[in-house]
Amino acid sequence: MTERTKERAVGTGADVLRALHLGREAGDPLVLPGPWDAASARVFADAGFPALATPSAGIAASLGYEDGEGTPPGEMFAAIRRITRAVDVPVTADVEAGYGLPAAELVERLLEAGAVGCNLEDSDLAAGTLVEAGRQADRLAEVRAAAGSALVINARVDTYLRGERTPAAAVERGLRYAAAGADCVYPILAPATHLAAIAEGVGVPVNALCKPGTPSPRELGALGATRVTFGGGLQAEALEAVRTMAVGMVR
Repeated sequence: MTERTKERAVGTGADVLRALHLGREAGDPLVLPGPWDAASARVFADAGFPALATPSAGIAASLGYEDGEGTPPGEMFAAIRRITRAVDVPVTADVEAGYGLPAAELVERLLEAGAVGCNLEDSDLAAGTLVEAGRQADRLAEVRAAAGSALVINARVDTYLRGERTPAAAVERGLRYAAAGADCVYPILAPATHLAAIAEGVGVPVNALCKPGTPSPRELGALGATRVTFGGGLQAEALEAVRTMAVGMVR
């Protein structure tokens, strides 16, 4: 990775995105919609959102692949690039577990795609288990060393998905990931009532997933989330609207 590439990323959004996490009042989280293509990215940016967060599931579905690293890396990074080119706001990208790429290559490809942040999950997708916490922390430290300040790293904590579903388990991993250089942690599927304990225990911003049946983004913020994302939910809702329209057209 060249210094020019790294400096360009910092100058055009990483510092802005990082600053958006700071000093937020309870009930006023950073809300990051998840665009799945250039057109949806423009819609969200035009609506006034200050940053966007691509969802791996939404992009995979739009390209005809399954989530869980079913999308070829080249196609995923190309999709991210189309999104970042379409808008003038910072874009952070969900790159799942990193597609088996070495840290330096992963960082290089993210920056070349125009992303100024990333999600990295701690699931071993092949085994269907959690990655050992120390090994994941080492991986995050390698990504941080390669990126410097050019990426905002959101470390996903999958204990509620594959491990012990308690705040203590999430905090234990979150502390390791924060020490390794993560800017925020993402205990995906954590109950809203657990967010405050996780935020207090880890001491860095906490990302919460908003989906149907959960509290609203503002409510999640009041309960301890600093930022809120939607996974592939927005793409799924849009597709359902298209499905309804299609059914109506053939009746």
